Amino acid sequence: MTKAIKLLTALPPPQRQSLMTLAREVSFREDTRIFEAGGRADRFWVIRSGAVSLDQRVNSLQRVTVASLGSGDLLGWSWLFPPHEWDFGAEAFSPVRAYEFDAAAVLRLCEEDTQLGLALVRSVAEILAHRLEMTRGRLMEQHAGRRRSAL
Repeated sequence: MTKAIKLLTALPPPQRQSLMTLAREVSFREDTRIFEAGGRADRFWVIRSGAVSLDQRVNSLQRVTVASLGSGDLLGWSWLFPPHEWDFGAEAFSPVRAYEFDAAAVLRLCEEDTQLGLALVRSVAEILAHRLEMTRGRLMEQHAGRRRSAL
């Protein structure tokens, strides 16, 4: 498995500095719902400290954790792709400190600075590819475990 890509360290320094001009420091208390699947995706975060769980609702009473994110991780990518709705829900698993970015402001900056736009899209694509690889690995492990227990 490849190492997780961290958005801010993946960006070249000039583009990182440009993006950080839009950062706003925020915090979430443990057990805070940050967003819900289907909600309007109009921002994203880079986690500075703490842990966030991404979840998928199975039914009206149950959620399944699909990923855990920590320091340096990108929280939220749905702002970048239509229809700009969250694919998962997110909850602070512990107290969380993060940089928050307004999606509209970031997109405007990317139009002005095409190098930033390209670097940001490439970095987000690498992050998504890594998360897909990790999910595929977990699914394969679960499938192999079920096959062993059925034998």
